[in-house]
Amino acid sequence: MNKSEQYEEEWKMHKALRLKELKETIAEHNPEAMFADGHDDALMGYSSDGKAIYSVNQMVKTLVERDGMTPDEAIDFFNFNIECAYVGEGTPIYMYEE
Repeated sequence: MNKSEQYEEEWKMHKALRLKELKETIAEHNPEAMFADGHDDALMGYSSDGKAIYSVNQMVKTLVERDGMTPDEAIDFFNFNIECAYVGEGTPIYMYEE
């Protein structure tokens, strides 16, 4: 394994650990917190009341890259199937970035 591959592998492990710790922290603050399945890469943090906060831009990017949607399809899918899904008090917050 060359240095570049080693660095990439270390970065992936660091990212996975950060995500695990972030999810644990959110669950400690709010056991009712919900997570958006398949969008771990878009999890940015949590609110003062322990709700998970996701980046809309990253979620749309994931839908385009992973699921093969066009940007317009991904935005429509997000708007109608993710953003509008109320699953109780622990429903995540979706953050728009300008």
